[in-house]
Amino acid sequence: MSETTILVIDDSATIRKMVDSHLSKEGYRVVLAPTAEEGIEFAQQVSPNVILLDHQLPGTLGIEVAKQLSEIPSAACIPVVVSSTLRKQAYIEYTDQPNVVDSLPKPYTAELLKTTVANAVENGAMIVASQSGGTAVPEVIGEQSNASMTGNLEVFGLREIIDFLNNSQHTGMLEVETELDRIYIYLAQGRVQAAVSTSFSIERIAETLPPKMSELAPLLKFTAATGFSSQMDGLVELLDKKVLDPRMLKALLRHQAAVLIHHCFTCQNVRSFSFEIGRETPGLFAKTPLQISLAALLVDGCLHSTVDSENTDGFAWSRKAQRGQNLDRGGLDAKHMKLMSYLDDPAPADQLAEKTGLDESELCRVLTGLEMAEWIERREHRQTRQVLAMESERDAANLLRNLLSSDNNDLSGRVVRDRLGLQLLLKRTTPYAVLLPLDNPEAADLVAAIRANDDLANVRIIGIGDGSQAGFEADITIPRPYDADDIQLAVDEVLAVATA
Repeated sequence: MSETTILVIDDSATIRKMVDSHLSKEGYRVVLAPTAEEGIEFAQQVSPNVILLDHQLPGTLGIEVAKQLSEIPSAACIPVVVSSTLRKQAYIEYTDQPNVVDSLPKPYTAELLKTTVANAVENGAMIVASQSGGTAVPEVIGEQSNASMTGNLEVFGLREIIDFLNNSQHTGMLEVETELDRIYIYLAQGRVQAAVSTSFSIERIAETLPPKMSELAPLLKFTAATGFSSQMDGLVELLDKKVLDPRMLKALLRHQAAVLIHHCFTCQNVRSFSFEIGRETPGLFAKTPLQISLAALLVDGCLHSTVDSENTDGFAWSRKAQRGQNLDRGGLDAKHMKLMSYLDDPAPADQLAEKTGLDESELCRVLTGLEMAEWIERREHRQTRQVLAMESERDAANLLRNLLSSDNNDLSGRVVRDRLGLQLLLKRTTPYAVLLPLDNPEAADLVAAIRANDDLANVRIIGIGDGSQAGFEADITIPRPYDADDIQLAVDEVLAVATA
């Protein structure tokens, strides 16, 4: 990989030192020439990407140097930026010179210097070719024709858009526009590879970095806003030479993407989106692709947020059933994925913290992230008695499901068809009572297992069917056919017996 080289032809030692100091920090190779003769010689030797040329030089003028360069085949196409204190008076002389692409009025700031040079590096060669050959120059550089998909985010939710792109395994760039910022999300085969922004405050990302990553904060100047090509190429080169630890860089890029995408989901005024299919991921990010799901980034974003987690008292959490919902778990921490297994039925945060072993603050942030991904939902928490049932008869099973999902009673729970389904539920939860058919041989084995398990010692067994066919001893029995009132009365009765 060749370096981006800037040749500075200026007789002022102060200017040469200042330009060298600022451009070197930006990753450019800077070659300095105090005279026109040395400048012309260096231009042929090092083939710079851009020449920064002073208008007034010892014994000559910059226009003469520009003309001489245009007559040298190896230097004729090098873009020249002219610098002078005379401003318009001097620049008129350069209007017909094809290799001059821009001007830099003295005195100038470091930011103006860097912006002018960066633009010349990116577009100067094309402008020289245009001015030399009379070809047209586009008004906007690097812009593709039309976005493949655009829309108003007040109509379509951002989660829906990203899920669609994931499900259809699209590759390209998703631009999200808020009131103040533009976030660019690169995807490959539907998974997020990187997120950058030219407007989002780098300090806001840096302040959320964990202590072990704080020393990487200076890199955000290049990674968060994409930076100049020379800077990005420099980081890629460091990766190739194994000077930069790819694992630490990837951790930084994941953190950056999480903060930016979290911002898209939490800012109050998200306006629109557009998706350009086929837009390639920039070089640095292609070298360290995240290959991560939206859910993982939203959870990360909530964990890194400087905003205190919400008070979840009075709420219970459960899975959210939604048609077409994307459940890509790429990059999601195993302990956070395990949390989903405890959300078959509504549960408050304190119970979930006890079951998962997660700190309640961390748990609440994870729950908020999963809620943003619309994997789970919150509802008002009410004290219920959980009941599990094994019922193979269709009508009876539907009656039980309706009863246990209703808000008009204090019962909740699940209904399964066979022994295996009930065993899996019992591994994740300790119910108040279990309903089992008296005439099912598998039920007798289940009861024996429940009685032998100390963790299930307080579980009540309610038998369903003809007591003469009982293959096990139940705390109470209900004959078939039964209705919702029969189940409610049976649960109340075993409670009365238990507390007597």
